[in-house]
Amino acid sequence: MALTKKHPRSKFYELLQGQVHNEFHASQQYIALAVWFDNEDLPQLAKHFYRQSVEERNHAMAIVQYLLDTDHHVEVPGTGEVRNDFSDPVELVELALAQEKEVAADVKTLAKAARSEDDYQGEQFMQWFLKEQVEEISQMSTLLNVMKRAKGNLFDVENFLHRESVGDHGDDPTMPPVAGGAL
Repeated sequence: MALTKKHPRSKFYELLQGQVHNEFHASQQYIALAVWFDNEDLPQLAKHFYRQSVEERNHAMAIVQYLLDTDHHVEVPGTGEVRNDFSDPVELVELALAQEKEVAADVKTLAKAARSEDDYQGEQFMQWFLKEQVEEISQMSTLLNVMKRAKGNLFDVENFLHRESVGDHGDDPTMPPVAGGAL
């Protein structure tokens, strides 16, 4: 017999459950990008996207932990289809940037839903994700600019990633707790 949670499902919590799917999907898409770069013998780009995948997984699990902590039912979703075929390396970073912009829009929708439902804890929880999306969009925009300026010389991009710190690498001490612990 399954135990049921006490709290009814509000619009905010329905959207939050959907965001678990979105974060897991982003994680899988980043793995596909990392594997593509790995196959092209571009280790710094591969490493960057493998790290991004783990970060997105941790975001999903932070939402899972919040749902558990607030006594809500959690469903672990599938991730859907990911894109694996690309003809130009710039396409991969363009896809990553578009994906981050979509997530930013989703996070804003979540914050608005929490506010409209007077869910102050939910609104506070979303503040970290709002801040995180600014960083995510900024880093992907920078990487895209570097790729375009390199004009096809991916070794310049590799050197840039080796030399520069792009992103927080998931080391943000203000990140909400992650179910099972952050990877």
